[in-house]
Amino acid sequence: MDFSFSEEQTLLKESIERFIQNDYGFNERQKTVQSEADFNADHWQTFAELGWLAVPFAEEDGGFGGGPVESIAMWEQFGKGLLVEPLLATVVLAGGALRLAGTKAQKQAALTGIVTGECQAALAFAEPQGRYNLADLTTAAMRHNGGWRLNGYKAVTLNGPSADWLVVSARSAGAQRDVAGVSLFLVPANADGISRRNYPTVDGFAASEVTLEDVDLDADALLGEEGGGLPVLEQVIDEGILAVGAEAVGCMEVLYKDTVEYCKTRKQFGQPIGKFQVLQHRMVDMFMEYEQAKSLMYMAAMRMAEGYGPEAQKAVSAFKVQVGKSGRFVGQSAVQLHGGMGMTDELNIGHYFKRLTMIDALFGNVDHHLKRFGSL
Repeated sequence: MDFSFSEEQTLLKESIERFIQNDYGFNERQKTVQSEADFNADHWQTFAELGWLAVPFAEEDGGFGGGPVESIAMWEQFGKGLLVEPLLATVVLAGGALRLAGTKAQKQAALTGIVTGECQAALAFAEPQGRYNLADLTTAAMRHNGGWRLNGYKAVTLNGPSADWLVVSARSAGAQRDVAGVSLFLVPANADGISRRNYPTVDGFAASEVTLEDVDLDADALLGEEGGGLPVLEQVIDEGILAVGAEAVGCMEVLYKDTVEYCKTRKQFGQPIGKFQVLQHRMVDMFMEYEQAKSLMYMAAMRMAEGYGPEAQKAVSAFKVQVGKSGRFVGQSAVQLHGGMGMTDELNIGHYFKRLTMIDALFGNVDHHLKRFGSL
């Protein structure tokens, strides 16, 4: 099979690679993480000017019509740079829901601002009791005065602190875990009745616990069909898995290469530790885990590009399982081979491992996706 990128995809990949090498070093990243801001606004505007925020959207919406292959080309590079800007929350998740289900008016209101970098968005879908079941919702949407009224609670809403718009999943009909009856709503983040408890995540991002108390919305706030939001949500989450999985592949590449270089220079017993055969075996195992994850990344992207359905879902779940297993092995091995330095805040190794650990838990861990793969 041909895994090579087209000329346009290669140019996109190389533009991100150059930005990370020239303008987004690890020290620069750490300054952003340690500052009061949730992300670097100047970098975000650069992303908009370079067209990266517009890649997945249709041309009529101001985008470039990119698909899954363009996604992995971008996100593998984002992983190498360990970016903390809210591309996942704004462009892939909330932007993806708008792309798939938004009306022309909804896209004009929110999607245009996302593409130009003028506004931020977040997908509020997770609830404490739901684990990874997207249909397990206690947040309720009821008809009220010709529109809708939302009540409920959403956990770990990525980019919640900076969001101008929230895409909220809520149950408009049926029992708590029914497949039917899930609806999506486009909600201004500053609407009356919305409160946010903001906090940093362990990997340098920002999230919110979002409470909705009698949030009144117009009828046109409904995103897509009433009660038919679950298929949209499932596709958006799978697109998110493809993105963060490719990001994890980029993280793993940096970890194994940096570890090999370190073992060439770190001396013990009068010689570089890279000459010890047992450590050579470990580094080869790291490389093999990285390559396996990368191969499944290509397969998942191609299945998604062929059309979203059971085969694409199976490929995405298989990829997520491999990312979880490989990410843990590569991250732990990198920390161990760096010794005590691997745990310090000043070295990048531990920060890549933190991100890989969060990616493993995000959108379903290894056990969840093994079960999903089996059921499909």
